[in-house]
Amino acid sequence: MAADDTTQDLLAVADDLYALPLAEFTPARDARVKELKGTELAAPVKRLRKPSLAAWVVNLLVRRDAAQVEQVLQVGAALRQAQESMSGDELRQLTRQRRQLTAAVTTQARRLARDEGQKVTEAVAEQVEATLTAAMLDERCALAVRSGLLVTSLSATGVEEVDLDGAVALPGALGFEASAQEAPAPTRPDLRVVPDPDAEAKARAAAQEALDEAEQALSEVSEEHDEAQDAVARLEARSMQVQAEIDELRRRLADLEETAEEVDEETAGAEEARDEAREALAEATKARDAAARALERLSAD
Repeated sequence: MAADDTTQDLLAVADDLYALPLAEFTPARDARVKELKGTELAAPVKRLRKPSLAAWVVNLLVRRDAAQVEQVLQVGAALRQAQESMSGDELRQLTRQRRQLTAAVTTQARRLARDEGQKVTEAVAEQVEATLTAAMLDERCALAVRSGLLVTSLSATGVEEVDLDGAVALPGALGFEASAQEAPAPTRPDLRVVPDPDAEAKARAAAQEALDEAEQALSEVSEEHDEAQDAVARLEARSMQVQAEIDELRRRLADLEETAEEVDEETAGAEEARDEAREALAEATKARDAAARALERLSAD
């Protein structure tokens, strides 16, 4: 099999595995290794690492909402090109918009994960947002995110080059190990932006469009949150009502138990009086019978 064909086959296997629910990754990978036993793909497939939860969420977002991810990456690319010509105030405004965008997209990513039955904590959500921010600040991080083969979350300052060692599956196949003189492997499209004199205006327009969509998504999520909050309030009120009814039943049960004890005591006294009356009755009956016999003897004489 040709090297290019092997690389493409390996990427296809990895793409299938990293698209699975997180809990299914390891058993599915091991099963593929068994299927590929004896082939040159078995070893590299076996080396594929299970993604962290944050990386899995980002990979899920890339697959389920590719348009949103593309917009984030394009805005980031335009901002990287345009920032040198912008004033400090303009950059601060775009930075705020970038943060709003990444926060909204992170919210969407958490919703997608929830639909898959995967809970995402605030700590993991912060890692997801940091990864999206890194993709906007750093071109190599953008390529890593776009691959959908992240293994760990990313972090970037926009100043120093990000070390992607171990952050993405199959870095060689994706071109991350190529030398500076070599072109990256053509397995994933590059996001490099051609110099454009209107970059600043386009960056603003793209950021505004992305922000509008993000605000719409945030509004929908906020509405869902409010509905859930109302449901919680109703259930809490019902819980208080049920608890009050339970407390009332417990009080009534305590009163009935006290009454039962009193009745038991009275029953014991009545039984004792009954037994004494029974003994007296027996004695009286015995005395009457004796008197009757005496009378009969006198009458016979």
